Amino acid sequence: MKCMILAAGYATRLYPLTENFPKPLLKVGEKTILDWLIDDIDSAGIVDGYVVISNHKFVRHFEEWADGHKPPITVLDDGTSTNETRLGAVRDMRFAIDALDLDDDLLMIAGDNVLDFSLTRFIRYALAKGTSCTMRYAEFDEKKCRKSGISEIGEGDLLVSFEEKPEHPKSNWATPPFYFYTRADAAKIGDAVADGCGTDAPGSLVAWMCRRSVIHSMEMPGSRYDIGNLESYENVKRTYKGIVR
Repeated sequence: MKCMILAAGYATRLYPLTENFPKPLLKVGEKTILDWLIDDIDSAGIVDGYVVISNHKFVRHFEEWADGHKPPITVLDDGTSTNETRLGAVRDMRFAIDALDLDDDLLMIAGDNVLDFSLTRFIRYALAKGTSCTMRYAEFDEKKCRKSGISEIGEGDLLVSFEEKPEHPKSNWATPPFYFYTRADAAKIGDAVADGCGTDAPGSLVAWMCRRSVIHSMEMPGSRYDIGNLESYENVKRTYKGIVR
């Protein structure tokens, strides 16, 4: 299994902090955001390769961070230099798969969130299901639901439908940017882009995929801390206590 980390965004809402520095390498406590995620994932001993997808503007920062890192990290430059010319999450996924000729199960995560529970639970859930999987959490603020990916869930955690930032949410199940794709489904990402799948938000691939593959959704056993602006970053730095195992 490979872990693909989406880190090619420009984090414009965190300016000036991220004007010349990537958000995933900001510190929360004693670690960068990425190190919180990777250290946890690697503790399961299941993932055998890590790939960080950067833009050209920030790639040197990631390369310096990854130099000598344990576990080893492969850093890719998607060639973009501005928010206006970004490839988008789904095209970045396809770019990484093609660049590295990946043919494996993929754990795909956004590199700008921290969690208070271990992602190893999600990995084991996905392996037990034997299908592609997402996570979900209950969100009862309708305004936040309209800014999230929203899942409809059927019997046995089956993902029935998914919509990115719906005007009229069909449920209160919000979906964070942490996904597991089986080897077979990961191979369909190129087809998704060719078919006109939305490419900016990573959840757009889930919306396309769930109409063509069986996907299950695990209810999150804890909380996700989204670092979207300066206020939320300062709040996370004050309140985040790490992962509860």
